[in-house]
Amino acid sequence: MNEESRREQTGSDQAAGALPEYAERVLDVAEMIPPGRVMTYGDVAEWLEEGGPRQVGRVMALYGGGVPWWRVVRSDGVLLPGHELHALERYREEGTPLRQASRAAQGHVPKLDMRRARWDGGVGGDTADTEGDARPQAPEAHT
Repeated sequence: MNEESRREQTGSDQAAGALPEYAERVLDVAEMIPPGRVMTYGDVAEWLEEGGPRQVGRVMALYGGGVPWWRVVRSDGVLLPGHELHALERYREEGTPLRQASRAAQGHVPKLDMRRARWDGGVGGDTADTEGDARPQAPEAHT
């Protein structure tokens, strides 16, 4: 998706009419995540070698409506508050691994099975970072 169509989808226009460069890079990574897989906010920041989870979260909150926002998630697997049902619908459509909610969980909404759903940035999209030691490569390496 190009920058102009992202702006139209998010309804956000900067004074200069362009997304900040960092935001564009975050959204590019979000679009690379295969269906049925997720990356955490921190994973995206690590991939970019810039910023941190809060900066990525801010970009997704402001500009993420035009990309598969449900694939950029919290590290604990809890679904985005206020968007749980919409995200859950997407996860079920894509076959994203989920964990049953405990009876104590608010609304009994499942969580993501991060061990199985997490994408480490591998080209094939079939590898999960189950050991926590795989470092995503910079996007330039995937061109």
